[in-house]
Amino acid sequence: MSPRTADTTEGLRTGTLTTADVSFFVVSAAAPLTVMAGVAPIAIVLGGIGAPTGYLLAGITLAIFAVGFTAMSRHVKSAGAFYAYITRGLGKPVGIAAALLAMLGYNGMEIGVYGLLGTATADTAHSLWGVDVPWLPVSLAGLLLIWYGGYRSIDFGAKVLGVLLVAETGILVLLAGGVLLKGGADGLSLASFAPGNVLVPGTAGVLAFAFAAFTGFESTVIYRREAKNPDLTIPRATYLAVGFLGLFYAFVVWVAIQAFGDAKVVAAAGDDPAGLFFTAITEYVGGWAADLMHVLIVTSVLASLLAFHNAINRYGLALAGEGLLPRAFGKVHAKHRSPYVAGLAQTVLGAVVVLAFALAGADPYQQLLLWVNTPGMIGLLALQLLAALAVPFFFRRITHQEGVLRTTVAPAVAAVLLSGAIWLVITHLDLFTAAPPLVNAVLVAVVPAVFVLGLGLAWRLRRTRPEVYARFAAEPATPESTPQGEAPSCPQQTSSSSTPASAPRS
Repeated sequence: MSPRTADTTEGLRTGTLTTADVSFFVVSAAAPLTVMAGVAPIAIVLGGIGAPTGYLLAGITLAIFAVGFTAMSRHVKSAGAFYAYITRGLGKPVGIAAALLAMLGYNGMEIGVYGLLGTATADTAHSLWGVDVPWLPVSLAGLLLIWYGGYRSIDFGAKVLGVLLVAETGILVLLAGGVLLKGGADGLSLASFAPGNVLVPGTAGVLAFAFAAFTGFESTVIYRREAKNPDLTIPRATYLAVGFLGLFYAFVVWVAIQAFGDAKVVAAAGDDPAGLFFTAITEYVGGWAADLMHVLIVTSVLASLLAFHNAINRYGLALAGEGLLPRAFGKVHAKHRSPYVAGLAQTVLGAVVVLAFALAGADPYQQLLLWVNTPGMIGLLALQLLAALAVPFFFRRITHQEGVLRTTVAPAVAAVLLSGAIWLVITHLDLFTAAPPLVNAVLVAVVPAVFVLGLGLAWRLRRTRPEVYARFAAEPATPESTPQGEAPSCPQQTSSSSTPASAPRS
């Protein structure tokens, strides 16, 4: 019997997701409404009326990163996404460490948000009906709801996220329409984009928040196996996601500034950051819209949770195939074609973390959300940096027809810019967590600690399980075009244009 390949995703429902579906997953993970209503007011306080430009600059940086990232996606077919890319460029030890970092990053970004789900639901219930709802039962119910969403088929999740994403972006478009039709508080102004209002000390803090607001956009490649025509779908979805988020964020923050006026918005945001968007939509649309926004923030959080849950499940499935996680994690549901065992394990992990914070008497927002989210956010930024560094090394090792702009220039520029983004986030971490310096130092230290642990795991695998180490992040043996249930045909030499352009150099 031939050895099992590293790719165990043949059981997933292939050829299902369109460009729009994949975009729904990754944009929903970013939770645009929650980011705007909850974080953008702080960005305005820090950066003044020049805050919208910070989101544009972050979007441009990540678009540059996407150039090399998507070029590599056409040559790397493994289901391992981030860690597979990094392995192919920087070697197996760094790739295995990246795999652990990916699990930390995505789990941290998802599990911490259950604290936000509890507090957002409690705030909504109190604002609308005057009812005080405890956060813990809401968070636990959310765990069950998200588990069910991940248990169902991937197209079911895409439809749910599509509806929720349209709803949460729609309420922000409604606010924008009201502000634009009424001409804002003092007439519409483009002063937000003037260099004198952008080049201010607070812009560094705005950029830190802006980069965090894009977290999850890179997860398009996780859905390669389930996408229709992935060589086109994945790059398109990646550019669509980063382009939409960058432009939409900048536009909505600019709209919020117009709603209060250039001269008054910073004071308004400082006096009531949590209520800034609700006040604006009440003034320009009506109280009913503010009530609806409260509800849609809860659904925005749910959409983000489901998107990250699906991404984590597919990483768990891939790592089970690699032999780094128990083989049971690689099971795919016979009907729904979902990685249901990995999803159940992720849900149990989330419940353990949520209950541990609850039993410790921790605050669901200040501690569960911020303390668990922060290492996850830094971990994903570090993975983006490693992926950018991997691109030039990968293309040096293969024959290809990609241009030097895609394979060298853009990845190098992205690596420099992403290094700066990580530095901005770490040096402004107190703005994210409002925690003492010691706590912040521990939250940052978790990321390199997990990476070093991964390097140690790679060393151990090489010595004790050389067969697992040797096949780590290997390319799948079965072509992506093979229909479900059919055996792959024997590979033959061909001069067709369908021949992979990434054949190794002799």
